[in-house]
Amino acid sequence: MSLWGGIPASVRGLIRTMRPKQWSKNGFVFMGILFDARLFDLDALWRVLVAFWLFSLTASSVYIMNDLVDIERDRLHPKKKNRPLPSGQLPIGLAKTAAVVLPLLSIGLGFLVNWKLAAVLAGYMGLQIAYSFYLKNQVLLDVFAIAAGFVLRTIAGVVAIEVTNFSAWLYVCAGLLSLFLAIGKRRQELVLLQGDAEKVRDTYKGYNIPLLDDMLRLVVTSVALAYTLYAAESETALVDAEYMLLTVPFVYYGLFRYLYVIHRLGKGGDPTEVLFEDRPLLVGIGLWGLLVVFLLYVVAK
Repeated sequence: MSLWGGIPASVRGLIRTMRPKQWSKNGFVFMGILFDARLFDLDALWRVLVAFWLFSLTASSVYIMNDLVDIERDRLHPKKKNRPLPSGQLPIGLAKTAAVVLPLLSIGLGFLVNWKLAAVLAGYMGLQIAYSFYLKNQVLLDVFAIAAGFVLRTIAGVVAIEVTNFSAWLYVCAGLLSLFLAIGKRRQELVLLQGDAEKVRDTYKGYNIPLLDDMLRLVVTSVALAYTLYAAESETALVDAEYMLLTVPFVYYGLFRYLYVIHRLGKGGDPTEVLFEDRPLLVGIGLWGLLVVFLLYVVAK
């Protein structure tokens, strides 16, 4: 029997529009607990898991809102036209209701953790509303808004448990990495859409491939330097810098592999798809994570 068997088409459409696969982006919420060496503190882990799910609900409402705003443009997109809203599977009324209820529910539940988490969720929602109705069509500001959303995800994980060992460099790394992914996505969409790009999104009038390639070079260099500087800060890394620097090659490999995926494999339009479909990249990230855990939770003891 199909996984969707017995579920009304409109509900299936709503779930698809909520983009569960995209919830992996909310993994940035775990940066605080990971680098604070409290991953096995059950009380702290529970709080971060709650923050993750609340952010996922909020992000889902944003996806629904974006699809409502872009419904006509998405009908012109070769892939997005098959989404539930532009294809007619998801009724507009149900989508509007979910777009209002989900963020109110998540922000309200955020107060059960603490008011700071609720404030971050509200700030994220405000940023996304500004993005959907204005910033997404402003050259350069669109990618900075996306990066700001990932920084807020990181902040949410930090305030949920009140971390004591967390470097500001990690905020810089989170923002720069998300900026890198956002620029890469813009580049690949421009390649895919070609002459129809401006019909799909106004901001593409201000972008071209040479500009986006220059931006990618600048940002990927900044990400690499920022993480290297973080790794060299033994005080905030909870382990001697000579050990933490061992994680740097894995970060460089991940960045280079993503550039390879963009330039040689022609992918990168959706970072989430690249993460789950490109095995070398996934293995590299996994090895980096295992090494970080080993250093912070074993060597540092």
